[in-house]
Amino acid sequence: MRKKLTYFIYILIIVSIFSFLFWIGHFKGAQEFYNRIEQSSFDVRQSFISNYKKPNKDIVILSVDDATYEYIMDKYGQWPITRGVWSNIIENIEKANPKAIAFDLLFIKPNLKEVKGDLALIQSVKKHQNVYLPMTFDYYSADIRKPSVLDDKFKLKITNGDLKDNHYTTYTNSTAIMKGLMDATDNVGVVNVTRDNDGIMRALAPVFKYHSDYYPNLSLKVAMDYLNVNSIEIKNNKIILDKDHQMPIDSTNRVILNWYGSSHTYLHVPVWEVLKAIKENNQEFIKNNFENKIVYIGTTAISLYDIKSTPVDYNMAGVETHATFLNNILDNNFIKKTDYKYDFIVSLIIAIVVGYIVLKTNSVPKTFVALIAIIVAYWGANIFLMHQYNLWCSFVLPAIIGIMTFVLVYCEKYILKTKDYEQTYKLAVTDGLTQLFNHRYFQEQMSANISNFERYGNKFSLILIDIDFFKKFNDTYGHQSGDAVLIQVANILKKNSRTSDIVCRYGGEEMSIILTNTNKKEAIITANKICFAVRNNQFTLTNNKKVNVTISVGVATVGENGKTPQEMIEYSDKCLYKAKEQGRDQVVFEV
Repeated sequence: MRKKLTYFIYILIIVSIFSFLFWIGHFKGAQEFYNRIEQSSFDVRQSFISNYKKPNKDIVILSVDDATYEYIMDKYGQWPITRGVWSNIIENIEKANPKAIAFDLLFIKPNLKEVKGDLALIQSVKKHQNVYLPMTFDYYSADIRKPSVLDDKFKLKITNGDLKDNHYTTYTNSTAIMKGLMDATDNVGVVNVTRDNDGIMRALAPVFKYHSDYYPNLSLKVAMDYLNVNSIEIKNNKIILDKDHQMPIDSTNRVILNWYGSSHTYLHVPVWEVLKAIKENNQEFIKNNFENKIVYIGTTAISLYDIKSTPVDYNMAGVETHATFLNNILDNNFIKKTDYKYDFIVSLIIAIVVGYIVLKTNSVPKTFVALIAIIVAYWGANIFLMHQYNLWCSFVLPAIIGIMTFVLVYCEKYILKTKDYEQTYKLAVTDGLTQLFNHRYFQEQMSANISNFERYGNKFSLILIDIDFFKKFNDTYGHQSGDAVLIQVANILKKNSRTSDIVCRYGGEEMSIILTNTNKKEAIITANKICFAVRNNQFTLTNNKKVNVTISVGVATVGENGKTPQEMIEYSDKCLYKAKEQGRDQVVFEV
């Protein structure tokens, strides 16, 4: 029965933990706190496994780095540089037959001072259909900027499925590029990036909704052309390009990126080196770096402000995040977060295992080590699952539940043990028949009260009680009736004593009361009250016969009648003997 009760309480604790976390999960602050910790654990896992991932060698970043920025300012005297320079770069890179050239630079307004440069860039983009240009969406009011009407050629074709609107992917306004470029190409994609509440970019939107139509992310557009895919399908929380390339999307319609390392994971070729190679007609340099490559062009200089914080690097250039997105598409390598059902099952298993270990193990250090081992093992399993299967399994919730189970089950175990100890101790110091304290406890309390008197001067008194003619009573009515009288006398003593008084069975028919903080006068009053109560009570025997019983009482007070337990007992015993000599049924306090 006791074992069943223990397991019932254990189950109740687990249910209470889940109920509490479910309840507290409704509060926004708690949700944000949990998400922050879980996201941080994701970042740690990504930082670890990214060391073992190999980026696509066909992706190259043509970077406007700090050295290039200084080179441009010295040579051209301005940033941004004239678009004719970019046209010249495109024409020379195209000689190496790159698979794609994707700009992460916005060409928004015409440059009226450099019309030839604009026209040159337009002609290069029109000439080479592997050049991709970016645009962005936003929420600006129409009073600030009139929303652009985009040509149907930029829309993303979705053969099946739909996406729910949300603030990550649905926009009302756009920053379109200049009209000449829009007319020159179909290869335009969106480069909006999104961050989580802690400012870290872990996910990107592949598809954006603008005025009820869908538009592709720039990297998705590059990937679709690279894979020769004309449309996508949205099904079972996935964006499907083909049977080998599917992107799991979360509740925000974003994909969680799998990172390949920190900054400069991909080959970075500074723009200034390309400009120098063009000037020197160094086609070998161009060929070695860009032949059959997917080239992303963007800024990596911190001074140009296109820096993002990611799980693997707090200062990663925006162009590298787009390259990472493309790499994920080509490798079919996105992270999928497990749903709440998995988290619940794992948390329940950990709670059961931890609770069982706590119940079965008596050593606290061993149990604590076991808890740490379980959490560390689960952490290792999470890293393995993310590395091998791209699964983001919740770590924080199971860990919290495991720790809470450990603490609460230990509390429950301690409380039960305390109650067991109290019960055992009570049995050890209690008389089984009368339920009064036994002689052993009486001696302990006498010594304790003597010590208090010696140290603090706290007075106390002792009453020694004997039931008159009890042996004769037993002989007449039988021992069972004698036991019944002992029980009833004991109840009278308890009812007429204070809760601070200690009522004991001294031995046989003798009983005693230690009256704490009581002088001689007060003790005599209590003794007479008890003597009167017994005298005027009808006692019921086992055969339901009613009889009268009397007691003789001896009183002793510390300091006046003794200074040790033995002296106190001897004096009260002499008073008790004198009461019997004087006719019984009375209280005696002087020898």
